[in-house]
Amino acid sequence: MFPFEVSFPTHIYFGMGELARLGQAAKTLGNKALLVTGGSAAKRTGLLSRAITLLQEAQVAYTLFDKIEPNPRTATVDAGAALAREEQCDFVLALGGGSVMDAAKAIAAAAVSGRPIYDYMRGNPSGSGKWLVPVQEALPLLTVPTVAATGSEANNISVLTHWDTHEKSSINGPALYPKIAILDPSITFTVPARVTAESCADIFSHLFETYLISADKTNVQDGITETLIRLVAEHSVTAIRQPDHEEARSTLLWASTLGISPFANAGRGAGMPLHGIEHPLSGIYDMAHGRGLAILSLPYFEQVILPERPERLARMGRHCFGVTEEDEQAAARATIAAVARWYESMGITERLSDFGVTQDALPKMAEEAITIGGRGAGHLPSARKLHAEDVVAIYQACL
Repeated sequence: MFPFEVSFPTHIYFGMGELARLGQAAKTLGNKALLVTGGSAAKRTGLLSRAITLLQEAQVAYTLFDKIEPNPRTATVDAGAALAREEQCDFVLALGGGSVMDAAKAIAAAAVSGRPIYDYMRGNPSGSGKWLVPVQEALPLLTVPTVAATGSEANNISVLTHWDTHEKSSINGPALYPKIAILDPSITFTVPARVTAESCADIFSHLFETYLISADKTNVQDGITETLIRLVAEHSVTAIRQPDHEEARSTLLWASTLGISPFANAGRGAGMPLHGIEHPLSGIYDMAHGRGLAILSLPYFEQVILPERPERLARMGRHCFGVTEEDEQAAARATIAAVARWYESMGITERLSDFGVTQDALPKMAEEAITIGGRGAGHLPSARKLHAEDVVAIYQACL
C-alpha cells in the first residue's frame, strides 16, 4: 500500500426523505443559490418544484439555470458562471445526475475567477490548466444527486467536454468538494431502466479500474471494493425491474458515493485508464459514459488484464461474481464471461458501431485518449503501459 492523504470534507445527509433538509442546509451556505439542473427530468418528476418550495420556505433566494446537457459542455458552464456573477449568487446548488453536478462544480470555479472554464481543462493547448488546477477557489456547493452513478456528489472532480474540439477532460481541486450533499434514495425511483444500467456500469468501472491494477497489499481497499462490486451486481437488476425498491436504490446510491471515494481507492497507486479510453467516445459521439465504459470493459479485460494480472480478475470473479474455477486463467476467463452475462441482464448489448463509430475514427480517438488521459506521459498507465496502438485494438474489438 502506498502512502496517502485523505480529505473528505463533504457533510452528507443520507436516507429516505432527507430531501426535506434542503432549505435549511442551503441556508448555511448563503443567501442566494444558482440552482443548476438539466432541461427536463427534474421538472417532469416534480423534483424541481419541491426543491424550490423548500428553498422558499427557508427564505433562500435562487436563480434557476436549467441548461445542463449530458456530457456537459464548457460553453454551458461559462454561461452558468456568467449568470451566477450577474445575479450575485453566493453558492451553487446542483440538482441532478453526474453531468449536472460536474457542471455545477465548474460553474462554481468559473464564477469566482471569471475565466473561461476551458482554461482549466487538461489537454487545453495553452497549458493554463497546469497552474489553474488544482482549483483553490470556488463558490460553496450543495449537491442533490438524482442518479446513483458518478459519485460526483462528494468528490472534487468535474468532467467536461469542449464541444468545439470534442475534447473531454477533467478539472479537480479542494475547492470543488461540495460542502453538503443530500442523498435521498427516493429521488432515484424515477430513473429509467436504461439509465440505471448505465449508472451501475459506471459505478462498477470506478471500482474495478483501480482494483485490477492495484499495488500489492491493499487489503482494506480490496475488501471494500469487492463488497461494493458484489452489492452493485446484486441490486442493479432489482432496481431495473422494481424502480421503487427502497433497499436496491439505497444500496446503489451509497455504493456510487463510496465507489470513487478515497476509502476504496487511496493507497493503490493506480488510476482509471478505461475512463481515459472512454472519454473520446462520449466527447465525440455524445454516448452515455457508463454505456461506453461497459462496451469497452470486456475487450480491456481480455487484452490488458488477462495477460498481465489474471490473478486479480480471478479474485474479482470469485469474490464478486460467484466464479468457482480453481485455475487462475480459467477463473479469470470465467470472470469476463460472468461480467458479460451481468451486462446482458441489464440490457447492455451494443457495439460501438451502433453509435456511429467507424474504423477510420479509431486512430484519432486513441491519440486523444493518450494525450489527455496520459497527461503528457505518452501512454495510459494500466497493468502495462497502453500506447495508441493498444487503445486502437480495444476500440477495434468493440466495433
